[in-house]
Amino acid sequence: MTATSAPTRSPGGARVGVQKFGTFLSGMVLPNIAAFIAWGLITAFFIPTGWTPNETLATLVGPMITYLLPLLIANQGGRMIYDTRGGVVATIATMGVIVGTTIPMFMGAMIVGPLAAWIMKQVDKIWDGKIRPGFEMLVNNFSAGIVGAILAIGAFFGIAPLVTALSNFISGGVDFLVNAGILPLVSIFIEPGKILFLNNAINQGVLTPLGVTQSQETGKSILFLLEANPGPGLGLLLAFTVFGIGMMRASAPGAIIIQFLGGIHEIYFPYVLAKPILVLAVIAGGMTGVATNVAFNSGLRAPASPGSIFAVLLQTASDSYVGVILSVVLSAAVSFLVASVILRASRKRDIAAGNAGDLSAAIAATEANKGKSSSVLQGLTRDEAAASGVGMANQPSGSATNVATVQPVRNIVFACDAGMGSSAMGASVLRNKIKKAGIEGITVVNKAIANLDDSADLVITQRELTPRAQQKAPTAQHVSVDNFMNSPAYDQVVQQVSDQHK
Repeated sequence: MTATSAPTRSPGGARVGVQKFGTFLSGMVLPNIAAFIAWGLITAFFIPTGWTPNETLATLVGPMITYLLPLLIANQGGRMIYDTRGGVVATIATMGVIVGTTIPMFMGAMIVGPLAAWIMKQVDKIWDGKIRPGFEMLVNNFSAGIVGAILAIGAFFGIAPLVTALSNFISGGVDFLVNAGILPLVSIFIEPGKILFLNNAINQGVLTPLGVTQSQETGKSILFLLEANPGPGLGLLLAFTVFGIGMMRASAPGAIIIQFLGGIHEIYFPYVLAKPILVLAVIAGGMTGVATNVAFNSGLRAPASPGSIFAVLLQTASDSYVGVILSVVLSAAVSFLVASVILRASRKRDIAAGNAGDLSAAIAATEANKGKSSSVLQGLTRDEAAASGVGMANQPSGSATNVATVQPVRNIVFACDAGMGSSAMGASVLRNKIKKAGIEGITVVNKAIANLDDSADLVITQRELTPRAQQKAPTAQHVSVDNFMNSPAYDQVVQQVSDQHK
């Protein structure tokens, strides 16, 4: 296992570009999900049709959705571009787009916030290093105030009308799909997008802002369930439990608990990547769930995050329990049936081909067939990498470095798209392994890839995300895994850490 001085290949390509853009969108929303949940609970309890109506407390609902949530999103987006200074200017500018319209400005905040921070960053470059000592604070504060005020006015007159028109167009499109009875077709795009690790971008970046606006008008939204429904993933994993082989079958029951009860949908993505035709199963399950919710006019009051069955039921509107529960059950049943047919049809062929159900090897083969980047468990010999179930990047022969020459590992970071779900589970697994090995002084944390820096000694990511992690932390060691919950690479990491801390 070696330190990586630079990525072995350029990530490039439309897929990585879309992932990065999606990560940026979801990165503005995910850190503020607690605020969305708080708003959803207050709405569920205190509005006139809520569980415990309270006219006084219900007055919190409007200001929270109009001001609090968009400003939190804008501030986070600004910080992602230009730290605290960018967050402040982003918040100021977003007030212009909020006041300039009568609808919740989530999309406006996601546009104006990062844009305002970027403009502030460019303005600061004009006099960077040219301010006389003692005048820095004066110039910085006044420049930020002036730029923020100008951008707020510009957003009021320029961006607010455009975003309002865009929001009305998209809402009209959703209404058309619902009224025409073809909303289930969105699963054709959502389910494959999830498998490519765009789940957070789709849910938090697109569906949540639209769903919150719809929920404010009608008290619920079906959009919250388009991606978050745990049924399709449950059905797929049940099919592997019954008809799978080898490691896939053995790991599926544990994955069900994590996916269905814990809400970490990423846990089932490798199962689909191992046999890509199974995307038909989750598409069929997703379409069934959406069709059921359309038929029963059911929806959630607020986002269900993570996508656990408990979170879904907690946010279900009071008139929607039958429809929501049926949508989960039926989507799981359809996904199970389709996946079962596919698994049974290919079972003999898989066994004859020597495929014992090694999930890691199957995914590595899938990546090779699709021409996707196969990232590295750096420094292992090719035989060791194959035994560990991870890919070896194209390196010159003899490029592996002895473990003893590598900088000691003390800070290990698990990074995923959002830094909250699957990476947290993986960090917990490795943390327990290190503890059982009796190794002290090692920190294991989880982060979003967007928040990575070079302070990490070793970064662990899923294969498809490793190239982006290498860009963020170029001097760190990088380990690629296929499944955060069950990777033989963890034992290699523990052994390396143990050897270096003796």
